[in-house]
Amino acid sequence: MKDKAPITVRMATVNDVELLHRFSVDLATFEDEPDAITSTPQTLARDGFGKEPQFAALIAERGPMPVGFALYTFNYSVWTGARGIFIEDIWVLPEERRGGVARALMQAVAQECVAKGFKRIDLNVLDWNPARGFYERIGFKWIRNWLPYRLSGEALEKLASG
Repeated sequence: MKDKAPITVRMATVNDVELLHRFSVDLATFEDEPDAITSTPQTLARDGFGKEPQFAALIAERGPMPVGFALYTFNYSVWTGARGIFIEDIWVLPEERRGGVARALMQAVAQECVAKGFKRIDLNVLDWNPARGFYERIGFKWIRNWLPYRLSGEALEKLASG
């Protein structure tokens, strides 16, 4: 059996917006929400690589082939008095899972976090997702007494209108 090429991780550029969008669609499909994607490569170019980037992303590659990505934003904790990273999306091609890709992406995010003096990395994961075990093995803690809430769509519009 031929050895696999090593994994490299690099920062995404505006040239990667088609790939980021495709991986996002793949992730939404995996999460049984294929119609939830309303972004386009054009909105990703504008929002991630314009004058005031709203997110950053990493691309994992095995040789020349993209095999995964992590897209994240930055947050701030009054408790720690420091910024942090919130991983919005992480996706690894199914045939590449258990091959070190997710670990390489998470390590790269952690390196950025530490290098910038940030204090933590947060993410949400679906309760049925088998990746939960991976996150726990690399040190993430499930915050059992915190429940995520979201306001969006019609409910957001209704609240905003008074």
